[in-house]
Amino acid sequence: MKLQEHFSRAGEFLFRWRGHLPLLLLPLVLLSFRDFGYPGGSPRLYRVWEFVCFGVSMMGVALRVWVSGTVPEGTSGRNRRGQRADSLNTSGAYSVLRHPLYFGNTLIALGVALFTRTWYLPVIVLLSCLLFYERIAFREEEFLEGKFGEEFRGWAERTPAVLPNLKVYRPPSLPFSWRSALRREFYTISEVVLAFSVLDILGRLSAEGRVRTDPLWGALGSAAVVFYLSLMFLKKRTAVLDVNPQARR
Repeated sequence: MKLQEHFSRAGEFLFRWRGHLPLLLLPLVLLSFRDFGYPGGSPRLYRVWEFVCFGVSMMGVALRVWVSGTVPEGTSGRNRRGQRADSLNTSGAYSVLRHPLYFGNTLIALGVALFTRTWYLPVIVLLSCLLFYERIAFREEEFLEGKFGEEFRGWAERTPAVLPNLKVYRPPSLPFSWRSALRREFYTISEVVLAFSVLDILGRLSAEGRVRTDPLWGALGSAAVVFYLSLMFLKKRTAVLDVNPQARR
């Protein structure tokens, strides 16, 4: 099998299962709590570090929300059955980076990895993201080139794949839509807040030897569950989050 064909097949497989890939790193995350303790023995510093890491992850969430709120319908979706692109995104976040959603995912994962204050987990997470998303991006770009031809090649020539180039930024072609952003990203928002609520419990369990829920993270975690269930109801049972496809093209 040619290397190009191998990359394409691997990318297609990883694309379909990309939502479950973070679970492969869960054992390492749990293992990293084995010798966990409060930084400097201070619960106050622990709280500061929590929000530094949470901030890193929320930058990734914010990027995903911005992308999802400014792209046309039929693009940048959460579909897993196959590649789909009714049009080629070249403005907004896509004017400075070819794969901004995966860059956002990497920031989210990095924030979680930094939480444990181990040197190896952030390194493993970054290398894993590079490996996974490189192959997924290869398959996506293969699909986009086949569909959009010279338009794609011109965009790919001037737009970096890994690190954003803010000098070539172009405003989004569409105004930001909260409906579109929430419909696509309420999963991510809820999952990240809930994940850090669980990390706080694990950190305190490792440092103190007992299960204790911090009131703030307990409230945030509960709010995340309510937010998720509410948005899921609105998406499945109402038209509140529906967007007119013709207005988002």
